[in-house]
Amino acid sequence: MALGGNPVFKSKNYREQARAGSASTTNAQPMSAQALQDMYSQPSASPQQTGRMTYGDVINKTMVTLGLVLIGAAIGWTLPGLMLVGAIVGLVLGLVNAFKRQPSPVLIMLYAGFEGIFLGGLSGFFENMYPGIAVQAVLATFSVFAVTLVLYRSGKYRATPKMTRMFFIAMIGYGVFSLLNFVLMMTGTIDGMFGMRSGLLGLGIGVLAVLLATYALVLDFTNISEGVRQGAPAKMAWSAAFGLTVTLIWLYVEILRILAILRGDD
Repeated sequence: MALGGNPVFKSKNYREQARAGSASTTNAQPMSAQALQDMYSQPSASPQQTGRMTYGDVINKTMVTLGLVLIGAAIGWTLPGLMLVGAIVGLVLGLVNAFKRQPSPVLIMLYAGFEGIFLGGLSGFFENMYPGIAVQAVLATFSVFAVTLVLYRSGKYRATPKMTRMFFIAMIGYGVFSLLNFVLMMTGTIDGMFGMRSGLLGLGIGVLAVLLATYALVLDFTNISEGVRQGAPAKMAWSAAFGLTVTLIWLYVEILRILAILRGDD
């Protein structure tokens, strides 16, 4: 049989392995019926053995990234002056990870650490103003995550093409509004801690953002399920962990903002 034009097939090493395989096949003794039965009775290779992504991989990688977020948060809480550094570096690393074709575990873990520093400084700032708010935001974030996961697992909350299109349209509108609000605040055009996101309008935007974040979680869960079902490479578990971490950080910040608005009106 011709080996074709692939240079691998033409290599000396491949030819030697091919000859060895051919010789072993030629010299092989017929297998007994019992040996054949034993061979077919063996369990198939597991996803771990074939290098495929599993739910366990995603859980483990997500625990690593969230653990680094907590470590970074402890640093940011203790050294609030690093909050701006964490925000800028975290944003840059987030964009780099989002557009990389292949996941980089190092860059993903660095993102988690620097975002943790930002969250720690931000949480400490609001904690000084409204004692107990950080714990409330953490509990609310994981409560939303748990409820969304339960609804997804039950089949009552699924991603659909129509909902996904609406999600991306709403995300564009939310992004434009947030950018405009930031520019107006930086230029001093509007006052207030949250600019246009204060008062009732701020609460409404915050609720919308939380709803968007929950749908983003559903998209994350869907991507993970599809990746496991289709046998995605094990390294893609890092991409799944990155997506979940980004969504949870966004959800936490939005809930923290809502609680701050509510506590400020007391």
